[in-house]
Amino acid sequence: QEPRHIEIQVLGDSHGNVIYLNERECSIQRRHQKVIEEAPSPFISDATRRAMGEQAVQLAKAVKYQSAGTVEFVVGKDQDFYFLEMNTRLQVEHPVTECITGLDLVELMIRVAAGEALPLAQADVKRDGWAIECRINAEDPFRNFLPSTGRLVRFQPPEETMFQADTMRKLGVRVDTGVYEGGEIPMFYDSMIAKLIVHGTDRNDAIHKMRAALNGFVIRGISSNIPFQAALLAHPRFVSGDFNTGFIAENYAQGFAAEDVPHDDPLFLVALAAYMNRRYRARASGISGQLAGHEVKVGEQFVVIVAGHEGQTTHHAVSVTDFQDKSGSSAVLVGGKSYQISSAATLGQIRVQGQCNGAGFTAQVERGTAKNPLALRIAHNGTQIDAMVLSPLGARLHQLMPYKAPPDLSKFLLSPMPGLLVDVAVQPGQTVQAGEKLAVIEAMKMENILFAAQDGVVGKVVATRGESLAVDDVIIEFQ
Repeated sequence: QEPRHIEIQVLGDSHGNVIYLNERECSIQRRHQKVIEEAPSPFISDATRRAMGEQAVQLAKAVKYQSAGTVEFVVGKDQDFYFLEMNTRLQVEHPVTECITGLDLVELMIRVAAGEALPLAQADVKRDGWAIECRINAEDPFRNFLPSTGRLVRFQPPEETMFQADTMRKLGVRVDTGVYEGGEIPMFYDSMIAKLIVHGTDRNDAIHKMRAALNGFVIRGISSNIPFQAALLAHPRFVSGDFNTGFIAENYAQGFAAEDVPHDDPLFLVALAAYMNRRYRARASGISGQLAGHEVKVGEQFVVIVAGHEGQTTHHAVSVTDFQDKSGSSAVLVGGKSYQISSAATLGQIRVQGQCNGAGFTAQVERGTAKNPLALRIAHNGTQIDAMVLSPLGARLHQLMPYKAPPDLSKFLLSPMPGLLVDVAVQPGQTVQAGEKLAVIEAMKMENILFAAQDGVVGKVVATRGESLAVDDVIIEFQ
């Protein structure tokens, strides 16, 4: 009942020595694929840890195992555990073990392969602090985690303070990746493009560091699962350590939506939009060649218009005072709350770091969106808003603008992702019912089945089997 997936890292040499390097908690999974891993586990006791470790060592000795390996267990709610399998390789999540033990597992594997004896005994294995790893995947969590491929227009990981093969640096941020800005994410491989690892003094410190690191991870050109990771880290059950392998299925059974990432202070996003707009206006007001007596004057009263669904908007009256150009400091008042914000971030860069009411923050700010070149897109702690900052008069005039509804595309089956069309299950003239299989697209080692959203009659099959599709390419047209 309430199963957890917990694994033990073992290390053996050719001299008969085998040790275990504590455990990793891998219960946060989606479709049996790990999403977040941490070490140690927030669940098991020292006695259970020792019992699992000793049994893992016995297994490795029984087969005379030489190298790094992982013995995986299913652990019940009463801490009874059962052998699942052994992976005779280095795991994706091995960095969290390196963080808490201070050992370089890759180096130890190479030394063991060269015939050397292990340089430490079981009593020498440490457990220092808490480490968490988030798998950063090229997928769109808001579209049922469909694979996302294309060019990495921006790829700027958070600042690293820990590195591979350098076990002396601790209590920081590490990024393991093989992709780069300007590179292409193709449809032929697994969706994981990076591993984000943090090491904290305890679990709460590690969660805090991971949330800040996710805030500063800039990825553009493709979608990523960073908003979903932010939601998981903020979930009360995850924070308390009360979860099992069914956590994601139980809490996100209907999929993942923007509403699943509630911000603890949504007005901060509004205040940050007003603050950044004030900085942009300050730069614009300093342009040379202005006519004397008619210079650009920047006021203190603004209205932040936050875009919603289907043309709905929310208006926030905001005042921005005490602006200091050199220090980048302003006092922002919105909704009866005051925010003293300062930042040395260069205008135009996406990642913005600064102070708000004395506490540090990392957010992402962009000018212009695909639908509105005047909007500011603000993202923080997994929550994102698109907002325009206007004068009070401009805001009143904006309310008079009619809403232009998007075109009705219900008579088309569009490709939700780039991929290879491997099957079309219908013919022209065929009657289909809602939920019936229409086509199959293959991308990133996964087949994605497309179903009919409503009853209808197939008018025309536009795409052919074996064709490479881009996002929103028409596959089927209905009558």
